[in-house]
Amino acid sequence: MRRRGEFISLLGGAAAWPLAARAQQPATPVIGFMHATAGAESGLFAAFKEGLRQTGYIDGRNVTIEFHSAEGQYDRLPAIAEEFVRRQVNLIAVGTPVAALAAKRATSSIPIVFAVGSDPTRDGLVASLSRPGGNVTGATFFSNLLTAKRLGLLHELAPSARRFSALVNPKNANAQFQTQEAEQAAQSLGAQIGFVNASTETDIEKAFDGFRQQQADALLVLSDSFLNSHARRIAELALLHALPTCFAYRELAIAGGLMSYGASRNDASHQSGIYAGRILNGEKPADLPVQQPTKFEFVINMKTARALGLVVPYSMQMLADEVIE
Repeated sequence: MRRRGEFISLLGGAAAWPLAARAQQPATPVIGFMHATAGAESGLFAAFKEGLRQTGYIDGRNVTIEFHSAEGQYDRLPAIAEEFVRRQVNLIAVGTPVAALAAKRATSSIPIVFAVGSDPTRDGLVASLSRPGGNVTGATFFSNLLTAKRLGLLHELAPSARRFSALVNPKNANAQFQTQEAEQAAQSLGAQIGFVNASTETDIEKAFDGFRQQQADALLVLSDSFLNSHARRIAELALLHALPTCFAYRELAIAGGLMSYGASRNDASHQSGIYAGRILNGEKPADLPVQQPTKFEFVINMKTARALGLVVPYSMQMLADEVIE
């Protein structure tokens, strides 16, 4: 490789929540961390804790972090948020737009810190990036705004492709926006694009029948927490069906995808951890501008390219921030 450039699920009932532990240490602040998925997203949780540590807070020592995952069932998020509010946690941290919206609907007083890939202003999370207002702030990596760029890179590496397919989670709050972006991008390339929905592991397995019916030449995986957490399986199936595939994040190309383009999710999670610590130290979310990415990474997995029989132009290799050998 060369470069350039835990979890507790919501089970229902008071038994799932460590109330006794909290009663013994009333002075220890509690952060409720809610996420749409678990498992592969653990790296984001670790980055959040590292950011928090830099402000003087260490999980299990002078702060308690409770990680609750909806395990891909997005309709469970409001109940998780409402329980955090009922128990009056000191701060709620979220890792997806749908979780952020559930938290914001649940409280206007408890601070909320997010790390999301969407536009927080369009989602209604903040009044503006520079002056969030209210009780919500955080960091964005603007992944959902890069759909057209990813499709363009995929087309450049597979120039003969005329039919694209896109894998989309219909439960994602930004699914419609992403599909519209993809349709416009395909039209500008003189290509066609079809969409196949997947919101369960079984859907992912079946999706490749849909791609075959669409006679897809290449696959675009739209940014989504659930799909990201199953990137390795998607990459395996794409290779099996000889489909060049573009993902949103570096980790997903490392998992076997042909390529990826996007900002670092870990950086955003790290920054949201710093913000959480600053808020616990007395700063207000309304005064903390939403952090935005300064660097976007283009990653190519040469091992996958060779397995697909693709020749990656030297110009694209030079353009890449990372080439995985």
